[in-house]
Amino acid sequence: MSAGPLFVRYAYPPNALGYCGPPDPKALVAAGSPGARAEDMISVARRFSGAWPYLELIASSNDIADPLDSRVVEAYWVGSKLLEGIPATSLLGAIGKHPDSGLGGGSQLREAVMAGGVAHHSFHVFAVYPWLALLRSGKQEPAMTVLERCRIRWGRVEAVDGADVTVRSQPLGFDGRDLVLLDERLEQAFCSVDDVRFVEDVVPGEVVSLHWDWVCDRLDPGALACLEHFTARSLHAVNATAAPG
Repeated sequence: MSAGPLFVRYAYPPNALGYCGPPDPKALVAAGSPGARAEDMISVARRFSGAWPYLELIASSNDIADPLDSRVVEAYWVGSKLLEGIPATSLLGAIGKHPDSGLGGGSQLREAVMAGGVAHHSFHVFAVYPWLALLRSGKQEPAMTVLERCRIRWGRVEAVDGADVTVRSQPLGFDGRDLVLLDERLEQAFCSVDDVRFVEDVVPGEVVSLHWDWVCDRLDPGALACLEHFTARSLHAVNATAAPG
């Protein structure tokens, strides 16, 4: 089953900020809307140069024909057992298709992959983008903010006021050597802007996923466990490369 709408939920927040994908975020929303052509969704998704190589890798490694299959899309953004059997060499090949190389693109990036890196969005954010290397060189901002907001995080809804949502979540921190998850705190997010909304009728007590400042989806216990597991695995992998900047 194609997961165009699921891809849109997670890809839209950075696209709306101008960080990736086509210049007009409305094109992404339109491509994932009911009745849109599958080829339009594929055309738009291919323009997300960070995500697309991983979607292709997850699909091909699990004998799934469509990189936008719902199982593939969920595995990349949230996590699932589909990530477990992908060889490290294949993952390095997918990373090689991306122009950025946050841990140096050579020995450190390879070390992170061999230490447990997976084709998960959190690993891409932590290891492939340059932000962790900037942190280790003493440049706190915007590196820390981007690492925190760009990863897919989880949180429990505390309050809802129209489109504004208060969520209790664990922020990302940096101890001078490693990326770590800190104690829970409240953060503000939103579930709609103008006519774009991904999650209807959010209520306190629900566990949701967040990307940048958006509530992207509800997480059932299995999805939450996967997101926590693969985030921890990605943190372990990049922290294994920690060295003085």
